[in-house]
Amino acid sequence: MNKKDLRNKYKALRLELNGEKIEDLSIDIANRMLQLPIWEKSYYHLFLPIEKQKEINTEYLLHILQGKDKNVIVSKSNFKDNTLEHILLTDNTVLKSNAWGIPEPVDGIPIPEEKIEVVFVPLLAFDKNGNRVGYGKGFYDKFLEKCNADTLKIGLSFFESEQEIVDVLPTDISLDICVTPLKTYYFKN
Repeated sequence: MNKKDLRNKYKALRLELNGEKIEDLSIDIANRMLQLPIWEKSYYHLFLPIEKQKEINTEYLLHILQGKDKNVIVSKSNFKDNTLEHILLTDNTVLKSNAWGIPEPVDGIPIPEEKIEVVFVPLLAFDKNGNRVGYGKGFYDKFLEKCNADTLKIGLSFFESEQEIVDVLPTDISLDICVTPLKTYYFKN
């Protein structure tokens, strides 16, 4: 399928999920994350969910990261050039939802992309090759392009993989791993 059709399909599938199902699936994903050999790293980038888009509740993953005393980085979106600014999440970080419903830090300590070792990537769909479909603005492709080559890119999805995304672009950055409530997918990149 192409990206446009996948976006429509998975937005519709998400709309069918109620709050309780989202919580259950999010907990399943967080529990599956504990089995990954990624916890020796120090700097983890975590997306904060857009509730109206029925995204994965990453609060459970945040608790794991905080419990392991990791540095958690969250982003602030710049919609003029579709880029992200990365801010260290601390006890003093004030979060406020922007016009699109994305919870973001008001200000804080900036962290350069080169320091980030693991990125949890939001997505709508992904395929068996680690290609992913987001909302189509390219925020994460631009961000991931600036990260180190060995930065782990881990997608989080309520749904299992598609066979193939047919309109992948050379600028699309693929995943290393994708975690669903039922399975962990590993990709060779």
